[in-house]
Amino acid sequence: MNNSHKKPARGGKAIYGAPLGILMLEARFPRILGDMGNGLTWNFPVLFKVVKGASPERVVVGGARGLLDDFIEAGRELISLGAEGITTNCGFLSIFQAEMAAALGVPVATSSMMQVPWVQATLPPGKRVGIITVNSKGLTEAHLKGAGVPLDTPIVGTEGGREFFPVLIEAAREDMDVELAQQDILDAAARLKAMVPDLGAVVLECTNMPPYAAAVQEMLGVPVYDIYSMINWFQLGLRPRRFLG
Repeated sequence: MNNSHKKPARGGKAIYGAPLGILMLEARFPRILGDMGNGLTWNFPVLFKVVKGASPERVVVGGARGLLDDFIEAGRELISLGAEGITTNCGFLSIFQAEMAAALGVPVATSSMMQVPWVQATLPPGKRVGIITVNSKGLTEAHLKGAGVPLDTPIVGTEGGREFFPVLIEAAREDMDVELAQQDILDAAARLKAMVPDLGAVVLECTNMPPYAAAVQEMLGVPVYDIYSMINWFQLGLRPRRFLG
């Protein structure tokens, strides 16, 4: 049988079948199932790249000063391996959204907070979307503008908690009590509800919060969105489900 009419397999990449690249902060805390940095969280292959020197404290508390070039270089490395879209392991990197998208030349989604305008558009009149972040004190106007978030969006943080913030941001220890971490987030959710009686939905800024999203949704009784919901949407654009043969 003559197979000369068949098209040859196309090359040009180092790695195939993983179009999503994730730029990771340099950290040693446990990345439990549901965490963005746990490969088993995803139902599709991803490419990871740790950005050296990009500690959670430096990014979340220090404003990621001096790290833009490092993230761009790391993004280019993932693209050279085969990534067709880039995301990041910290919502606070929204501060680099415009610069990274311009420099990398592929779709870039730096922060789950980019969902805020979409979620607000789904809500009935009079309902509002709120944000739960790992550090409300460090979430500046520049971060919100980078993600397209209205500046009057209600925001609460976990920086006063006993476990989540100390382990993830202050690197107090490598181990983490997951139940205590969840309680910190639920406490923040309760404060958000008290602040916003007309709360209609929640967006979790921190990429380490998806494991606790279901508990937040059950407590508040409103939709909860996070980096998991956003990246599944992002991936579906990079690789749409094929319905026809």
